[in-house]
Amino acid sequence: MSAFRERMAGREKPVIGVIGLGYVGLPLAMEFAQGGCEVLGVDIDPEKPRLLEERRSYLKHFPDEMIASAMNTGLLHVTTDFSVLSRADAILIAVPTPLGVSRDPDLSYVLNSCAETAGYLQKGQLVILESTTYPGTTRDEMVPVLEKSGLKAGVDFHVAFSPEREDPGNKNFSTRTIPKLVGGLTKDCTDASVFVYEFAIDNVVPVSSPEVAEMAKIVENTYRAVNIALVNELKVLAHRMGIDIWEVIDAAATKPFGFTAFYPGPGLGGHCIPIDPFYLTWKAHEYEMSTKFIELAGEINTSMPAYVVDRICDALNTAQKSINGSRILLLGMAYKPDIDDYRETPALKIMTKLAERGAFVDYNDPYIPSIPSSTRQTHLQPVSVDLSAKMLSQYDCAVVITNHACYDYQWIVGNSNIVVDTRNACVDVEGGKEKVFKA
Repeated sequence: MSAFRERMAGREKPVIGVIGLGYVGLPLAMEFAQGGCEVLGVDIDPEKPRLLEERRSYLKHFPDEMIASAMNTGLLHVTTDFSVLSRADAILIAVPTPLGVSRDPDLSYVLNSCAETAGYLQKGQLVILESTTYPGTTRDEMVPVLEKSGLKAGVDFHVAFSPEREDPGNKNFSTRTIPKLVGGLTKDCTDASVFVYEFAIDNVVPVSSPEVAEMAKIVENTYRAVNIALVNELKVLAHRMGIDIWEVIDAAATKPFGFTAFYPGPGLGGHCIPIDPFYLTWKAHEYEMSTKFIELAGEINTSMPAYVVDRICDALNTAQKSINGSRILLLGMAYKPDIDDYRETPALKIMTKLAERGAFVDYNDPYIPSIPSSTRQTHLQPVSVDLSAKMLSQYDCAVVITNHACYDYQWIVGNSNIVVDTRNACVDVEGGKEKVFKA
């Protein structure tokens, strides 16, 4: 019998610790609580436990009623105190893994969480990393920190990697229904992880090692990043050729095999797709390999905000206006429709570039009432402005950055002087087409 099974002797369900109660950790914690497990949620931000205790949500796609339902089970406990993890059978680490200023992986949140965990680590416990990272992180970076507890990984306690696959706002999939990859340090580590996740996930998929699971996650998002870069490059070419790239993609998508439709936009956003490929690129340098294809895709995608600004200039020129001194309204700050997540959003890059060229820039987003003051540049407004016909008419140009379903595009075009559309959101608008410029 493994150390984990010995720890679980006499009990049907494990106690689950979750470090990080953000877009990944909170949904996981809620699913485990709904599955009948006691859950100990830990976050260094005291605001998150406070709001959860008050049955209030800080994630737009999780209404207060869902939070209340999870908290009312009496199984979900939230705190800033890491010492509660000594009671957990399994500890899931779901913290950010951003890029540093030089686009190097920043594992500080992961390693700090491991250091805190090591202080309370018990024999027989299982520690699983959920945060996206490069292959080798679990074995080479995480394990040495945990072993400062005096316990040996794979012998005294179990370790595994299981990449998050959250897609906020996707109504077709949830945390429970998205298949879960898991790769343990040993076979016992994998078996323990599968046992634990089956209380919260419908389909758990074991793989042979943490490295396979780490690589699979990066491959998934690199695949998307490269294909989005392709259609972004084709968009620029199609515009110069006077061809509608959106119609081209829809036409190509009628082929029932060999083609998957990806759509262009103002740039990449979210935590995963703009970041994960660079983790792989950074790791490849250890093996004296340059991932030219991935790096080229990154260059194309990061160039899109500048392309959008150029298209805004072109649109203003048709009205004999300069970007310097123009009033511009960005519609949407979130990186994708109908969510409140603005991590890595291209909207902030576009806003900054416009301000640098002398424009006065505001934004509206019904999901994001304000943005951090650290993003504020000259002429930037960090608070979402209200939409009205009079307000729209006062801007020289409105720019559709995020195609939220709640926007009435017919009304927006009808009341705007110029609309630059980066999402093909105004395609069905009747009348006023001469005011709409695609970007």
